[in-house]
Amino acid sequence: MNDKVRVKGRLSLYMQWPLLLSTLLIIVTMVIGAMSIRAGAVMSGFTVLYILIALWIYLYQRKNVLAGMVEFSSEYAWIQKQLLSEMMQPYGIADEKGRLLWMNQAFAELLGVERHSRKSLMTLFPEMTKALLEDRSQAVSVHTSYQDRNYRMDLKWVALKDAGSLEITLGREFAEEYLLTVYLADETEVLYYKKEISDQKLVAGLIYLDNYDEALESVEEVRRSLLTALIDRKVNKYISAMGGIVKKLEKDKYFFIVKQHFAEKIMEDRFAILEDVKTVNIGNDMSVTLSIGMGMSGDSYIQNYEYARASIDMALGRGGDQAVVKDGERIQYFGGKAQQMEKSTRVKARVKAHALRELLESKDRLLIMGHKMPDIDSLGAAIGIYRIATSLNKKAHIVINEATMSIQPMLDRLHESPDHPDDLFLNGAKAAELVDANTILVVVDVNRPSITDSAALLRMVKTIVVLDHHRQSSEIIENAVLSYVEPYASSTCEMVAEVLQYIADGIRIKPVEADAMYAGIVVDTNNFTNQTGVRTFEAAAFLRRSGADVTRVRKLFRDNMAEYQAKADAVRRAEIYREGFVISVCHAEGLSSPTVVGAQAANDLLEISGIKASVVLTEYNHVIYASARSIDEVNVQVMMEHLGGGGHRTVAGAQLEGVDEQQARLMVKNVIDEMLEKGDVS
Repeated sequence: MNDKVRVKGRLSLYMQWPLLLSTLLIIVTMVIGAMSIRAGAVMSGFTVLYILIALWIYLYQRKNVLAGMVEFSSEYAWIQKQLLSEMMQPYGIADEKGRLLWMNQAFAELLGVERHSRKSLMTLFPEMTKALLEDRSQAVSVHTSYQDRNYRMDLKWVALKDAGSLEITLGREFAEEYLLTVYLADETEVLYYKKEISDQKLVAGLIYLDNYDEALESVEEVRRSLLTALIDRKVNKYISAMGGIVKKLEKDKYFFIVKQHFAEKIMEDRFAILEDVKTVNIGNDMSVTLSIGMGMSGDSYIQNYEYARASIDMALGRGGDQAVVKDGERIQYFGGKAQQMEKSTRVKARVKAHALRELLESKDRLLIMGHKMPDIDSLGAAIGIYRIATSLNKKAHIVINEATMSIQPMLDRLHESPDHPDDLFLNGAKAAELVDANTILVVVDVNRPSITDSAALLRMVKTIVVLDHHRQSSEIIENAVLSYVEPYASSTCEMVAEVLQYIADGIRIKPVEADAMYAGIVVDTNNFTNQTGVRTFEAAAFLRRSGADVTRVRKLFRDNMAEYQAKADAVRRAEIYREGFVISVCHAEGLSSPTVVGAQAANDLLEISGIKASVVLTEYNHVIYASARSIDEVNVQVMMEHLGGGGHRTVAGAQLEGVDEQQARLMVKNVIDEMLEKGDVS
């Protein structure tokens, strides 16, 4: 055994030191002899004696030293083996396929198998995948569980050539080139206490009554206090059952605090208070609806409250009768089934009109922008804002990068009109050249920056105004100095028509402009059948008085034969799914405005008896455009948000990239299934 041992490195140098010292003594003896022969002779005797002893040690005792080293190494390996075997932390070694080759006693007891069992890690721990076995670049940690205990599994690959002592330590040979070392750390209690700490965190929330004044007005005066008391009791009982505290801030506003553990339970119940409060009926013609905003996972209680404020604003902006939870950067939506009631008062429109006028008067130039592939509502609203700017003697331009055929007839009329300058319409690049410190940007018919016609302008212009009737999503234009978003409005043209009546006296709208705005209302309401209220007809009446002609508008937006046939084909191909939903595909070959035709087909499919919602898929420029429509039972905005889109409660859409028609159809079906399971369909 000793012959096989090779002494290397520092140990080899250490064993040769007597020979090196002998050389030094010879040199010293020669120097002394040169100085004194007698002294040199004496020194020579001592040097010879030292050399003889050094040679005896190096030549004859070397084997004994090496034998002692081997004995120590064996004892050390045995101790190391015992330590690994009896170590409290579960430890094992697996081959390249994840099969256990060796495990210590703790690992075997944890698995309940013998130590020589060749179990596969992938069968024992579901989180162990082939991808983890193939990646040998670095050590990884996987969180897993086994028999009701949670573990952190640390994995590290070791090349056997770099761990030669491993075979001696474990007392066996391995044929594999690489070995996988596996450590298990029990983190059950750590995770338990982490969850306990998380569950004890406080969550801030706000509850607003959406239609408090309207509901009170529908009840006899002597019973109004009873209605208020019943609502208070519902809210207090619901929060108290969750171990929370609720405080009434105003007649229609509440602030509450619950522990995060109960907040999760509230979300699991999908905010049952939203439906429970609607059952309060003491003769009121109108059901009371709530908006709830909750904030959690903030760095402080103040931040949780700010999250709650942002959530309640979003819930109100999306139409009320729903709850929004802001969990850090994550936002979740619940409810939103009820149709939002139209506000009868125009006070908000008047306030926003005056604020808009103050902003316009402080700037020299106005840019107006809608969404990508603008429709007639976007164009009509932009024309209305343009008329406001010219009445205030401000230079204004409308930004349109790509004009679709759905608005081309109206654009042609505006170009032919002598009342409008040649530079009325600009593309995004030319508009960007005009931006300076005295420029204001008005965004109409869209509140999501990603789908605006020129998103770069949002970063360039400091003063931004947003007017829109679509429900807000988590993606909003954050730096807007004035935001007027009203989901109950039928169209942005309706909102702009109201602003026109309050922003200044004596504004005269040109007939072609009135036609554009009237057309926007007609198209978005599907001839006054969708999302139409009293104020919608009042806005239409105002535009009619301003010169809008119903016949001109009707002729302007008639379909050509190819579009009509494509729409009819989409209706013919319709598939009824889950009894209340209809899904179809509109083929866009040869159509100038395929997405518009798809939207029209979705409207036509709602005329089928028993249909709750319709979705039409249209492929255009390698993107699938989904147009969703409903009457009152399904919130298609929530449906389209699952697909990355948005819109209104009864009118919504989404753009699906990287999928074909069959995949898109399957995605829509999966969303419908999920909504039915969660009870999001009335």
